[in-house]
Amino acid sequence: MSGPKHHRYHASVTWDAGGAGTTSYKAYSRDHAIAAPGKPEIAASSDPAFRGDGARYNPEDLLVASLSSCHMLWYLHLCAVNGVVVTHYRDEAEGIMREDADGSGRFERVTLRPRVTIASGDREKARALHEQAHCNCFVANSVNFPVDVEPVIEAAG
Repeated sequence: MSGPKHHRYHASVTWDAGGAGTTSYKAYSRDHAIAAPGKPEIAASSDPAFRGDGARYNPEDLLVASLSSCHMLWYLHLCAVNGVVVTHYRDEAEGIMREDADGSGRFERVTLRPRVTIASGDREKARALHEQAHCNCFVANSVNFPVDVEPVIEAAG
């Protein structure tokens, strides 16, 4: 049996002062760009609570989205190899982050709430595959806070 495979991922984050720079906490823009080779750029900023632009993605949004996306991709794979035909998937994921008095913080929990429509296959199997998807999710296996999954399975109709 061979050992583990290693995969590398690359991203760049670019910020430009475009003005006074970091002369004070209120002086600089939090707007920045996230890119990866061969992929579209993501307009990002900090959360408005931290003087960011609410129209751009912030790191906290992206962490919650990453957990949701990883879970969905594993789930769809497992359904495909287990005879469950999924026709629609939507997750309304929510993360709770605690900010401490000193400005530091951490995520305390993320809850995934996938609503899945299946055209064929066993509904209980479809529900159970969420547990396996959660166990397989690379991102969920990498965080140090609970990730809960509260699926709803609906039959296409």
